[in-house]
Amino acid sequence: MKALDHIYEVARQNACPIVLSEGEDPRIQQAAIIAVEKGIARPILLGDVASITASLEAFGAKVGTIDVRHPAEHPRLKDMADQYFQMRQHKGVTPQEAFEAVKTPLVHAAMMVRNTEAGGTVGGAVHTTADTVRVALQCIGKEPSMTTVSSFFLMLACAPEAKVRGGMIFSDCGLVVDPTGPELASIARASADSCRSLLRQEPKVALLSFSTAGSAKHESLDKIHFALNEVRASEPDLQIDGEIQFDAALDQEIRARKAPGSKLDGMPNVFVFPNLAAGNIGYKIAERMGGMQAIGPILQGLKRPANDLSRGCSVDDIVSTIAVTVVQGINGTSGVNRFVDWAAGYT
Repeated sequence: MKALDHIYEVARQNACPIVLSEGEDPRIQQAAIIAVEKGIARPILLGDVASITASLEAFGAKVGTIDVRHPAEHPRLKDMADQYFQMRQHKGVTPQEAFEAVKTPLVHAAMMVRNTEAGGTVGGAVHTTADTVRVALQCIGKEPSMTTVSSFFLMLACAPEAKVRGGMIFSDCGLVVDPTGPELASIARASADSCRSLLRQEPKVALLSFSTAGSAKHESLDKIHFALNEVRASEPDLQIDGEIQFDAALDQEIRARKAPGSKLDGMPNVFVFPNLAAGNIGYKIAERMGGMQAIGPILQGLKRPANDLSRGCSVDDIVSTIAVTVVQGINGTSGVNRFVDWAAGYT
C-alpha cells in the first residue's frame, strides 16, 4: 500500500473532529467536503455560519454533514477566555483582550484542541506561518519531552519509474532557521517519532551535511556531532548516523566506502538537514526535479496536533494535511480518544 493511502486508511479508522480555523476560505470548504466523503475526519469549520453554510451547499455538501460554528457563540466562551487570560497574563494580556482573542478563529481553534474539543487543527491558508505557529505554541504548547517545535515534509515517491520509492521524512524544511546542537537533536527525535506515526516504520535517521564521517573539518559540523551523541544517549536503539552526505546516506554501497563504520542498515527514511536553507532547497529539488509529492510543512513537537498550510495550498493539499493531522492525533493527544463537544460530548 502506498504511504499516503495507508495514512488515509488509518485516518478513516480513527476519524475525529478536526477544527479548521479558516472556514470561510472556499478551499477549506471544499477540503472539508472531501474529508467527509472519504470518512477521514469530522471537520469543524469556524467563521460566519450563514455564509459558510451557503457556500457548502453551493459546493454540493449535504445539509448538516459538516459542523459549522462561530467562535463568539461558544456557550463557554467566558471560561475559555479566563483560561486564555491565565495562560497569557504574564505577557500583559488583560481579561478583555483575552475575551476578544478567543473570539478570533485562529486562537479559538487552538483552544478547542487544548481542551480536547477537537483532535487537531489546520490553518495557514489565509494566516502566515508565524501567526499559526505562534498561536499553537501559546495555546497548545510543546510536548514536554521535546525542547523544540519544528516541521517536516512528508515526501512521497510513488511513480513506477521513480528510482527510490516509498515515503520519507525531510526535516526541518520550514521552521527552524539555524538549529543549535540541542535543537537539532530534538528535531531528529521528533522526526523519528513522526516516521513511526505516519509511515508505520522503524526510523532510520541520517543527519545530513557536506561531510561524511569526518571527511571535512568545520565548526558547523560540531552541532551535528552533538545532536548525534545526544540522540544516541537518549534512544540507544534508534538507527541514526551523521554527519553524512546525501549520496552516502541514500546508497549503501557508497556509504560502505565513505563510512564503513556506519550504524545505518539500508536506506534511511528520515533525512535531517543542518539548517533551513538546506532543508527548504532540498525538498523543493526533490519535489520539482525528482517528481516526489511533498505534504507539509507538518508541525512536530507540540502537545497536540496543529498544522500549518501554505497560503498557496490546493484543496488536495488541505485534505492530505487533515488526514495527517488525524493520524498524528492518535498518539499525540496523550491517549485522549474522547472529544468534548460544545454542548454535550461525543466519541
